[in-house]
Amino acid sequence: MKRSANHGKTTHQHRSEETRAAILAAAGRMFATGGLAGARTDAIAAAAGVNKALLYYYFKSKEGLYEAVLEDHFREFNRRALEVLVAPGPARAVLLRYVSLHFDFISARHQSAPLFQQLMMTGGKFLERLIRKYFAPRGEALGKLIERGIRNGEFRRVDPFHAAISIVSLIVFYFSAAPVLRLMGSPDAYSAANLKRRKREALDFIRHGLFTDPRFSLP
Repeated sequence: MKRSANHGKTTHQHRSEETRAAILAAAGRMFATGGLAGARTDAIAAAAGVNKALLYYYFKSKEGLYEAVLEDHFREFNRRALEVLVAPGPARAVLLRYVSLHFDFISARHQSAPLFQQLMMTGGKFLERLIRKYFAPRGEALGKLIERGIRNGEFRRVDPFHAAISIVSLIVFYFSAAPVLRLMGSPDAYSAANLKRRKREALDFIRHGLFTDPRFSLP
């Protein structure tokens, strides 16, 4: 009986986690297209395949759900990014791996760029908390990596703060500008061919703009 009860509890917990994940995924898509104001809880529940009451059970409010979507996104990215940024090895190799990770993370999540833009425009205490919790540690780790590369002679002598901004901009702006590029007649920014080309160009730009030996590349 005890084993059966534990099994039932584990199954219930697993289903609860699946339901929560389904709601977060559906909400991410809705918030990316409609923003906090435009996204409807009815539509989110329908897309997640759950009763609308479960949205409030797990997240208390639409605002709570919106914050949970962003928190989930940044938590996962920071976990992976910090693992790369503090890894041992040549600073050049670490930086190229980080840029590849950042690019791949955004390109695999089409809602990432619009959610980020909305967050920047919204401001407020929630943004301040996310900056302290996620943006600041990642920015500090990237800055220290650049400083290490300069000390070791792998990178040119640059301002680490502005170099970090330039690196991140090379990655993020492409996705933020995707709707504008489409209106200007450019091909789909998220097509496999264009993603491959853009990633290659970004890595090449960093090598030639920052590395003392631009011929270096990952194997």
